[in-house]
Amino acid sequence: MQTITTTQGGNMGNAMIHRVDEASNSMHHAIDRASEAVGPAIDGLAAGAHQATNRMAMTATGAAVGLRSASERLRATQNQLTQGCSSYVQDKPLTSLGIAAAGGFLLGMILLLTHKSPDRH
Repeated sequence: MQTITTTQGGNMGNAMIHRVDEASNSMHHAIDRASEAVGPAIDGLAAGAHQATNRMAMTATGAAVGLRSASERLRATQNQLTQGCSSYVQDKPLTSLGIAAAGGFLLGMILLLTHKSPDRH
């Protein structure tokens, strides 16, 4: 059986610590090299993602502006139609009443015919 003296044990411990430090440093250098190699690719991906986000934001803003403009035009058209109908009813109340009654009658007949069950004759 071999006996290790304190001096020999101390030297072996120092050697192991030195090897662990070397291995650790080697791994850190490898990680740093990999990071440096991959860094530009990640930066490029991030830049591309930022550009895509900016394009989507610009497109969404353009769509929102277009919707607002269309909404304003529809509101103006609705106001014109409402004013036109109101003026017609005020100028020709009996004709308006006749048109409303005829429309109601036709709508009632259509609903009656479309909802009539086949059992009824």
